[in-house]
Amino acid sequence: MGKVKSNDSKPGATLVPQMKVDWRARRKEKQQWKKEKEEKKLEKTLKEEEKKKVQENIEKEEKVKGIHYTISVAVPGSILNNAQSKELRTYLIGQIARACVIFNVDEIVIYDEYAIPESMDDETLKRDNRRKCLVQMAKVLQYLECPQYLRKHLFPLHEDLQYAGLLNPLDTGHHLKEYDESQFREGIVTNSVHPEKGGCYVNIGLKKDCFIKESLTPGLRVTIELDSDNNSAKKLKGKPVPPNAPRDRTGCYWGYSVRLASSLSNILNECPFEGGYDLTIGTSERGDNVDATIESLPDNFNHCLIVFGGLKGIEAAIDADTTYSNISDPRNIFKFYLNTCPDQGSNTIRTEEAILISLAALRPKLMRKTIINQ
Repeated sequence: MGKVKSNDSKPGATLVPQMKVDWRARRKEKQQWKKEKEEKKLEKTLKEEEKKKVQENIEKEEKVKGIHYTISVAVPGSILNNAQSKELRTYLIGQIARACVIFNVDEIVIYDEYAIPESMDDETLKRDNRRKCLVQMAKVLQYLECPQYLRKHLFPLHEDLQYAGLLNPLDTGHHLKEYDESQFREGIVTNSVHPEKGGCYVNIGLKKDCFIKESLTPGLRVTIELDSDNNSAKKLKGKPVPPNAPRDRTGCYWGYSVRLASSLSNILNECPFEGGYDLTIGTSERGDNVDATIESLPDNFNHCLIVFGGLKGIEAAIDADTTYSNISDPRNIFKFYLNTCPDQGSNTIRTEEAILISLAALRPKLMRKTIINQ
């Protein structure tokens, strides 16, 4: 029997046998514990690196798929005066919208091609037919670009939209039906949640509204990226993203924006893109033959602008613009000045026809990046 030692000096204290500690076994256990801890740490690090690598590959793949350039078209609002009735005015705008979405146009600029007389006061300007043309064209273009399930929320009844419902649908990537599956959807903020909970709900054209953590103003149109695990969730969840996110990340055409310009020079001066338009093209029957010039167009550009003239051509807009008072040759304004329909059979080509013809003629250059990425 081993020695016993009292753990209390008081009389009657219980005697506990003293156990011998196996320090070698204890050391081995400690080493094994450290080894397991290092292995778990290494496994965690490897998983994080693998996850990071997968995310980088996804982002790289999205960058390859995405479209990272823009195409803008500028048209004068005065072309509506060439239509004989309200129905034909609306139909003309519909033709422009259809031509632009077919060729993935990202921005439509509506400009005033005539100089505003200094003698006109504000009241006269309000009644000016040119201003009415600009506003009507912008409103109908915005209406057509908007997904059908959002129109009643964003566009109240207006005389400019009287015949817009009869126009051919654009049927673009963001005009989704209820049964269409998509990573992104356009929506409108319906109502805000309780301040303590935060977030809000967005109508995205489905049976259930989508919940987002951000608190946004009701009535605001937003682009929503849906969570990938929504199939098993009781409620739809997502997050707001920039309007150009679907185009930049997936290469899906996501409609156009509409901008008004008071003159030809302001089309360039008020460019919303960083760095401005690095490729500008003016179109006219007096321009250079597109067949002989198209190979001179650059393969790479960031932001392309194609300007179309009205009834009197693009030269009339230059003459009316005081900024270009010392410029007589359009080639001094645009990098390329092209005749996109040489040897035309008709004496005149309407602007809505010129848009379709020009974009088709320039497609090998304008759409080359998309073809490569596919």
